[in-house]
Amino acid sequence: MTQPYSLDDLSLLVETVELECKLAQGQDGKGEVPKDFWTTYSAFANTHGGVVLLGVREKDGQFSVAGLSNVEKVRTDLFNTLNNPAKVSINLLTDDDVVVRELEGKRILEVRVPAASRKQKPVFLNGQPLGNTYRRLHEGDRRCDEESVKRMFAEQVEDSRDERILPHYDLSDIDPDSLRIYRQMLSDRKANHPALEHQGVDFLRQIGGWRRDRATGQEGLTVAGLLMFGRWLSIQEAMPHYFLDYQERPQAKTELRWVDRLVPDGTWSGNLFDFYRRVYRKLTEDLKVPFALKGDQRQDDTPVHEALREALVNTLVHADYTGRVSVLVVKRPDLFGFRNPGGLRLPLEQVLQGGTSDCRNRLMHQMFLMIGLGERGGSGVPKIYSGWRSQHWRPPALYEKDEPEQTLLELRMVDLLPAEAVEQLRERFGERFDRLDHTARMILATAAIERVVNHNRLLELCDAHPHDLSQMLSRLVKEGMLVSDGRSRGMMYHLPGEVMPTPEQVFEGPQPMPGYGSPAKLGPSSEHWNSSSEHFAVSSEHWNRSSEHFAVSSEHWNSGSEESDSNRDEVGRWISPHLPLPVVDSLDCLDENFRTRLETMAAEPRRKKKLARERMQQVLTALCQEQFMTLNVLARLVERNPDALRQQYLNEMVRHRQIQLAFPSRPTHERQAYRAASATDE
Repeated sequence: MTQPYSLDDLSLLVETVELECKLAQGQDGKGEVPKDFWTTYSAFANTHGGVVLLGVREKDGQFSVAGLSNVEKVRTDLFNTLNNPAKVSINLLTDDDVVVRELEGKRILEVRVPAASRKQKPVFLNGQPLGNTYRRLHEGDRRCDEESVKRMFAEQVEDSRDERILPHYDLSDIDPDSLRIYRQMLSDRKANHPALEHQGVDFLRQIGGWRRDRATGQEGLTVAGLLMFGRWLSIQEAMPHYFLDYQERPQAKTELRWVDRLVPDGTWSGNLFDFYRRVYRKLTEDLKVPFALKGDQRQDDTPVHEALREALVNTLVHADYTGRVSVLVVKRPDLFGFRNPGGLRLPLEQVLQGGTSDCRNRLMHQMFLMIGLGERGGSGVPKIYSGWRSQHWRPPALYEKDEPEQTLLELRMVDLLPAEAVEQLRERFGERFDRLDHTARMILATAAIERVVNHNRLLELCDAHPHDLSQMLSRLVKEGMLVSDGRSRGMMYHLPGEVMPTPEQVFEGPQPMPGYGSPAKLGPSSEHWNSSSEHFAVSSEHWNRSSEHFAVSSEHWNSGSEESDSNRDEVGRWISPHLPLPVVDSLDCLDENFRTRLETMAAEPRRKKKLARERMQQVLTALCQEQFMTLNVLARLVERNPDALRQQYLNEMVRHRQIQLAFPSRPTHERQAYRAASATDE
């Protein structure tokens, strides 16, 4: 049955899911499944799912509807191909996933592609996974390299990645002090545990560090045993990409400074068990939590301690140690950050709900559980959220990055509704603010703190349904408490009176009216703690990427005709009263020494056609310190194609608040400029 659709429904889809529109007219104009549908199907399935609309075109947030005159034939052909294993490795769709809709009087086909489970990945085309497996990255379908495909197969067939037996490894590869301390902790917790009756190899066998394969007769040290208790050099030989990093940073800033750092440097074992013991002490040694009593005894182990303990164990037991990203733990005055290589094995919603577990390294998890660390049955993440909620802090942020694949957890020690922001909103809106429900107040407080807010950011902060959130945003706009700016994926919201600068105002328009010469500070200050993690030598291999080293035209666009020298500072940057910082809009206008300094900062990406992703992000962040840099100038400095630079790096850095837009309401404008996030914006 045909179901009606409206443009409002499409706008909601754009805000809440990955959406791809394809005209799908075919040669006869009656409609057919387009060839590029299948790369999108594979990409959506191997990433986070999405919706494809056949019979619709979207350009710059505007939809045009062509419709399908023979929609049932298109639907039949779609399922015929899905069920052909020579074309598609697996059919993930049911009848309910492919629905005929009516839009503006025309019939279209809505195809909802779910995310494949790890047992179903990789979803590939043409009977050959290598070269025919795709992932969704930055609103585009990207072919997966061989390493990524092999990792998907490993995840598919290995329920536990750490039970593999390592040939030619033995007890000499184990750090004896680590094993001795673990044994003592087990004895302190469970004095009668059967494992304590054994020593050496037999003790390791009891806890999962040594195993015999009944099918092959092979016997030896497991991956779990080596990573938990091994020596650094032995671990390096078995896992070339293995690296652990703890950093304590003195300020709430993205920068390459720390006051304390722990990495495997040969002065300690470098194994996971020792890393846990050392890092947990560092995380909690100066933790400021309320004094609490249980009976007449002081409680030193608070819900915050439990949350940090669980976050650290989770990071270590869920990591994919074959990945090219290090384990990273960051402590800052405003947050604790945890990163592990490898994505989530379950959908995010299921992880947050709890009750289901799919641990990547089950033997290591069991080892931690035996000494009272970690949680069973998928209850770990809910416990982390509960511990943070007990302090009325902003909810933790758990999310994935797809390139390179990693999982990140941010625990911010910031009130959800800071008293200062609430008081300012009360002064501004009076009783109207107090009559709002909690979610609406949170939306306005976020807009006040971060200056602009969008649908995706709010989904990180509250548990409201996406549709309810969209309706609430619309209601706040109608009531004059928010102003909407932009369209489609670029829709932003801000408080009334906040002036969102435009490229035309900055580069071409008239001067601001009297009283508006001091622009408000830009954007959120919650810069992404992961962005400035050191480019570790152990993982500095260049990832295989499709971002070719494009030649960039040396021509720069004009920032305005007949410009006056008074519009530029002493080094040639454009100055506008609409922005809080100068803009580097043209390399040719810069002082020679200043330009040389920028080119020196960008020397590495100019020299290398392929550069590790984190290293490129570090260079871009450094270039954008204390100034805005236009897209074209950044592209010239690092010698990359502007569109590729934006899609492959800048868009993601904006989403994770590593950098900020000069023009939030015009995210794809050709004159868009970027600045590094700064803690002074709070």
